[in-house]
Amino acid sequence: MTTSAKTETTNPPTRPDCWTCQFFSITWDPRTPYSCKLMGFKSKVIPYLEVVSADGRPCMGYRKKGRLLSAGESTTTKPSAPAKTKGRVINIRA
Repeated sequence: MTTSAKTETTNPPTRPDCWTCQFFSITWDPRTPYSCKLMGFKSKVIPYLEVVSADGRPCMGYRKKGRLLSAGESTTTKPSAPAKTKGRVINIRA
């Protein structure tokens, strides 16, 4: 009786998803609605497909987009506490 070795099942590498790439954009031109800002071209098809057809390799410039902010969120940090004024109160009015 032979024993079969356990084989690990790994997912094949997936192609970059242009929709989640920070360089992907939609143009106003209906003839070329998709754009790759990194490579500087517009296309009728998703830029990944253009890169594969031209180069034969998957896109090497993919970068995942950062987290989008919700309404009311800001990118600035919380303001620091005001400086102490040694017992004096200063009112500034314009």
